[in-house]
Amino acid sequence: MAPPKIYNKGHSWHVCFVGFIVEAIQGEAPEAVAHKPVVGKTHQHKGEPRHIDEMIDTVRAALRSVAGGDISVSPYDTAWIALVRKLDGGEGPQFPSCIEWIAKNQLPDGSWGDGAFFLVQDRLINTLACIIALKTWNVHSDKCNKGLSFIHENIRRLPEDDENWMLAGFEIIFPTLLEMAKDIGLDIPCDEPTLQDIYAKRDLKLAKIPKELLHSVPTALLLSLEGMPDLDLDWDRLFKLQSPDGSFLSSAAPTAYALMQTGNKKCLEYLTDSVNTFNGGAPFTYPMELYERLWVVDRLERLGLSSYFRSEIDSYLDYAYRHWSDDGIGFTWLCTVVDIDDTAMGFRLLRQHGYPVSTKALKYFEMKDGEFVVYLGQTNQSVSAMYNLYRAADQAAFPGDDAVIQRAKAYSSAFLQKRRASGDLNDKWIISSGLPGEVTYGLDFPWKANLPRVETRMYLEQYGGSDNVWIGKVLHRMHLFNNNLFLKLAKADFSNFQRQCRHQLQGLKRWCEKNNLEMYGVTPQSAVTAYFLAAANIFEPHRAEERLGWARTAVMAQAISSCFLSSNIYVTESMLEGLISELTSDGHNLARRGGKYPTTENGLLNALRELIDLFAPGKDASDNLHEAWKTWLTELTSNGGHESCEGNTALLLVRTVEICSGRHCLANQNMKLSEYSQLEKLTYSICSKLGSRILSQVNQNGTTTENTENLEQQVDQEMQELAQCVFQSCDAISRVTKQTFLHVTRSYCYVAHSSPETIDSHISKVIFEDVV
Repeated sequence: MAPPKIYNKGHSWHVCFVGFIVEAIQGEAPEAVAHKPVVGKTHQHKGEPRHIDEMIDTVRAALRSVAGGDISVSPYDTAWIALVRKLDGGEGPQFPSCIEWIAKNQLPDGSWGDGAFFLVQDRLINTLACIIALKTWNVHSDKCNKGLSFIHENIRRLPEDDENWMLAGFEIIFPTLLEMAKDIGLDIPCDEPTLQDIYAKRDLKLAKIPKELLHSVPTALLLSLEGMPDLDLDWDRLFKLQSPDGSFLSSAAPTAYALMQTGNKKCLEYLTDSVNTFNGGAPFTYPMELYERLWVVDRLERLGLSSYFRSEIDSYLDYAYRHWSDDGIGFTWLCTVVDIDDTAMGFRLLRQHGYPVSTKALKYFEMKDGEFVVYLGQTNQSVSAMYNLYRAADQAAFPGDDAVIQRAKAYSSAFLQKRRASGDLNDKWIISSGLPGEVTYGLDFPWKANLPRVETRMYLEQYGGSDNVWIGKVLHRMHLFNNNLFLKLAKADFSNFQRQCRHQLQGLKRWCEKNNLEMYGVTPQSAVTAYFLAAANIFEPHRAEERLGWARTAVMAQAISSCFLSSNIYVTESMLEGLISELTSDGHNLARRGGKYPTTENGLLNALRELIDLFAPGKDASDNLHEAWKTWLTELTSNGGHESCEGNTALLLVRTVEICSGRHCLANQNMKLSEYSQLEKLTYSICSKLGSRILSQVNQNGTTTENTENLEQQVDQEMQELAQCVFQSCDAISRVTKQTFLHVTRSYCYVAHSSPETIDSHISKVIFEDVV
């Protein structure tokens, strides 16, 4: 059974939802005020929410009200609909509400288009289309004349636009509009020198369009049908490429043109639904619900907000998986043309959330020369699409995957590195001042060494909120996943996290001082680093105890390891005796021993006892934590303390976090499962390798480039195995527990990957520098 017509659900959503959230998420975008499909505000939600709980509730309401996509209206597409004459043979427009929308949404300078970002192409194509519509029906002559003046004053500015930001199909559509304007008597400067290059591009592109292909296979060319009146289109054949919703590529302008030429009823139904949904206007493409859902999940995760919206994210990804295809996906399930941007984003997010999707979908976009394209027939490459492809190949590759995923990573990485080196990271699909920073960070910190809270801190500076503008046939806004409320909520959440971190760090510092841990190599900086590695992975407010348990355990492990690596044999042996006795006792030996050992040793014993008592209340938890430390200490001493024990320390951190969380009972059951053993095996192996590498660097032991590369390859392979275990393995082990293994392992990868200066910089940004 076919899914319901999603686009037809949008009307009630725009009325009930945008009415109370629009001020919060669109308030700082002038364009949104002009183009929003809003019919009023409800009193309860009027104004911008201030408290973090109110913001969460507002965002949740928005996410649960999602329909076909919250996209801004396109004056260009609205004008094409306005040109449709009454289909019953009468005089006047079939859609008079489109004329009304055009009249109400002219900008102060006489143009139509995005009011917050001036792109010459966008203003000209929207304005020309709108004055053609007004002139055709001989209405609002004052607005028409004002728009015409704008065109005369600005048409020579076309060369000012960044070439990367050329609107889709502009070189085909704009010349067609110029001819239409001349035909109805508008005084248009068609001989302007700057237009000659556009005419030349139009002629070249039209000459290259394979007419047979246009009529036989769905391609992106369908998006510009209204710009091809001279191609002698065969509508009987073209209607075989019509989308299930009655549109051509879910786009209003080509659908309106088809309706004008043929009177097709399905075209009429699509346009009627769009105009009703957007209160007289229409976006350049609709619906785009797949694209919107995937980008919402991506933004929420990178902004560190996903824990507040688990059920909504699950619902979105369930929807995406229902419409997943091994041939790729597009911006809507109705779309007949797939693209690598939506496919790569869907592939990565679905895999990382446990859905079984294949790399086969990527093969469709690989050309014979090794290039990966956004869609077949593209004329230039996209930075943002290649970045999404790179992230998919870097973050969601599993052992046994087809080699296409490695080729995709190699191609996208090389492309992005080249564009980065040339300082050319502007994109064809989005205008975002933060995109260069996103790409730079993604290339510098591969997924295995990317800590969630570091990524979020950087993304808070890269995410443009309502300032980001998307490029299609016109500039447009995607209000649901690019809005200031997301940004405000993320900053408030991160600020709360920082306050909690600073408070916990003060307690950690006092604990270290009280127990003289600096005598065993635990410097104030190393304690901060240990806490940072925990906090950068486990950051949710309700998981503060797990975070602190990780940090104190890492500090204690460092102190005890330092004791055994000391050249003072007496201290080592006496400490071993005391620690083993403490860990194998019923917990009362420490008090009985009193002054048997030096005060410094009692400091370590006291610290360990305090750690166990604090983070493992209750006999079962205490016994489990005792056993975890005993196992770790036994392994540490089995090699005389002369080799890296990082693999065992990593497992100790995992067990401590699980016990602190109260999941230790489940952990005891999980340890009987082969999948759990595999998680432990991979974590131990990866962290041991990385620990040995770090130790050799510290000791300045020479290692050959070949050895380093071999180790990197081994770690990469095992990280893929770990990712598969975490994201795709059995449901008997909770997702949070599996994530704990991944968090700990990635913290080791991060330390091995980063210089001390980089780590210090990240500590400062994540914990100490206020988010503004």
